[in-house]
Amino acid sequence: MPINPAGRTIPAATHHRGGVNAADIHYVTAGDAGTPVLLVHGFPESWWAFHGLIPLLARTHRVIAVDLRGFGDSSAAAPEDDSTTAAEDLHALIAHLGLGPVHLLVQDISGAAGLRLSLRHPDSLLSLTGVETGFAGFGLEIAADMSRGGAWYIGPLATPHVADTFFRGREAALIGQFLLPVAVADRESVSSDSVAEFARGYARQGGWSGAGMLYGSMVKESADLQALAAARATALPTLAVDRAGSAFTADALGAALGGTVRHAQIANVGHYIAQEAPAALAEALLPFFAAVDAHGHLHADAGD
Repeated sequence: MPINPAGRTIPAATHHRGGVNAADIHYVTAGDAGTPVLLVHGFPESWWAFHGLIPLLARTHRVIAVDLRGFGDSSAAAPEDDSTTAAEDLHALIAHLGLGPVHLLVQDISGAAGLRLSLRHPDSLLSLTGVETGFAGFGLEIAADMSRGGAWYIGPLATPHVADTFFRGREAALIGQFLLPVAVADRESVSSDSVAEFARGYARQGGWSGAGMLYGSMVKESADLQALAAARATALPTLAVDRAGSAFTADALGAALGGTVRHAQIANVGHYIAQEAPAALAEALLPFFAAVDAHGHLHADAGD
């Protein structure tokens, strides 16, 4: 049902809360026509990561941006929850919305949830887009290896109770001074308002539980994702979006799904493309969605 927002919002968005897969999930909607697009954030983010992108997509699509369980204004994740839980939450949310199959976009650490959803419930999706994402078992595990340039925070987030013990009360400083600035091309592309909104979600009770769910899953799910990908084929139209000069997402999607992947590269951005360059990201997404809607399938060389 529609609700008043607990934090920042944009004019185009209506906020909702729904009981989904035994969780209380917060999501926003925009647009009243066109095929549905479901946007799924990464870390250290919430639905707000897409506040610049939503109005651009909502001109021609119904847009839904969700707070995964344990993030933003959704209910906390339990210690046993993992990327499978997140995938089933998304599947249940799609059913709850009643709009039919969706164009799914996942970014950053939500990639495994999107991969699982696409392999377990392909009929719920029109297409899969990965933005600066990857999967354990297909290269992402290097992100946890600090000897190879991996991120220092993955270990603490993946270890129960560490984030709550050491990060609580320091959310704005951690996000605004360490996590986001080092991963964007232009520090000015992430505003103080965005830092404050992200920090608000992580500062609440259970605010670190979603990150623990996804990173805790990441460090132990390599074999499971490899087996799932090997056993289940999908013919979903797939788009990978990377920063210029990188093919990390494209390589991961190609390896995991075994099919052709369209690839877009965005110039002058870092890791958080939706925040840094929403207009450029929309320019990559909208022709892809339109082609899928018109034809139902795509070849990798179309629009590369």
